[in-house]
Amino acid sequence: QVQLVESGGGLVQAGGSLRLSCAASGRTFTNYPMGWFRQAPGREREFVAAHSSIGGRTYYADSVSGRFTISRDNSKTTVYLQMNSLKSEDTAVYYCAAAGGYRTTAYFTKAQGYNYWGQGTQVTVSS
Repeated sequence: QVQLVESGGGLVQAGGSLRLSCAASGRTFTNYPMGWFRQAPGREREFVAAHSSIGGRTYYADSVSGRFTISRDNSKTTVYLQMNSLKSEDTAVYYCAAAGGYRTTAYFTKAQGYNYWGQGTQVTVSS
């Protein structure tokens, strides 16, 4: 059974930092993209960041570019999201996602490009 388990969420003041982790088990995602999405109350789930794995390319939403960094440790099938200079508008439930196969670049930033999802971890930024 495939599982993605996020950790690292919490309450932080604006300007602070958090590091989210997502540990995958049940199968390997070494060669497939993994990403982070988020959903704020009353809003649709939105793309945050993605890591292609092959080639190590990273992709970011404009709203987080320059503040967030996605990385992954393939030996541990873990993906991370380092979040710096947090703003109140970053408050959301953050979800880890993993693709079950190869994807074209266009799908890295779309929820339908991913087959597996974590349960989410709450990030709250107080102003």
